[in-house]
Amino acid sequence: MTLTIFIYIALFAFVFFTVTKAIAFAKMPMHSRWEIYPVPKEKYKGSYGGSYYEEVKWYEKPRDASLYNEIKEMLKEILFIKMLYENQRPLWWFSYALHLGIYLLLLWTIMLFVGAISELNGIPVTAVNSHPWASLVFYLTILFGGLGALLLTIGSAALFLRRIFIKSLKNYTTYQDYFNLLFIFAVAVSGLVIWFNDLAFNYGRTVFTSLLTFSPIEADPALTRHILLVGLLILYIPQTKMSHYVGKYFAFHKVLWENEPNLPGSVIEKKVREGAKIKPKTTWSAPHWQPYESKSKDTL
Repeated sequence: MTLTIFIYIALFAFVFFTVTKAIAFAKMPMHSRWEIYPVPKEKYKGSYGGSYYEEVKWYEKPRDASLYNEIKEMLKEILFIKMLYENQRPLWWFSYALHLGIYLLLLWTIMLFVGAISELNGIPVTAVNSHPWASLVFYLTILFGGLGALLLTIGSAALFLRRIFIKSLKNYTTYQDYFNLLFIFAVAVSGLVIWFNDLAFNYGRTVFTSLLTFSPIEADPALTRHILLVGLLILYIPQTKMSHYVGKYFAFHKVLWENEPNLPGSVIEKKVREGAKIKPKTTWSAPHWQPYESKSKDTL
């Protein structure tokens, strides 16, 4: 039961810390607005970079915003890393391989969950089955799991090597960045080792069956090592910059595309006044930005 309990704890902690971080972001003071156009939520104007400011007496007219357009544009960044593709194409290939690997492994996890439920209901998930649904789940599990693991391995290894050998990347890479990529690589490789001995991912459905029935997981040393690594990674991600999956929405919705007018008596005015009351608790150490008292007369 130890592995079963460990996985439940890791999943609960992941959800808890993710929600906690999202709430913390939501409660943060108003960010310095960029208002970088085009703003997708500008209905009928976002496509060409227009704004409600174009309208005569815009402040007297109701806003015509589109949440659908905003989410659609946001999904391009989340699912395809659009900005990196447009601005850093050489880096995009391996970065997207890593992210696509993660997305495919999430779909693989869903397929394992569905497969476990099917088998608990007496429908075995095999290559040849009288039930077409079971066969579909079988092949999708192999496709998502195998391709996802390979892409994750290649992406994490390639990004690690690029950060070592490309000076422009190495200059701003921290030790934690290296550790994060090595951690992901270790998890991916440990999964590939198991997959090579079980191409149909039968072990995965067995693990999910144990989780759904809250029963002990029967695992050999290799599977135990992989489960522990996956669990530790799930616990670790929300504590690091890899939790940017939480901040994506706020970065776009509340920073890049926040263009609500600051009108008298509005919610925005209230937020601006509240933000103005906050005094910085830290100072910059850069030589070109020092307190007035520390500057010599020669620099004034």
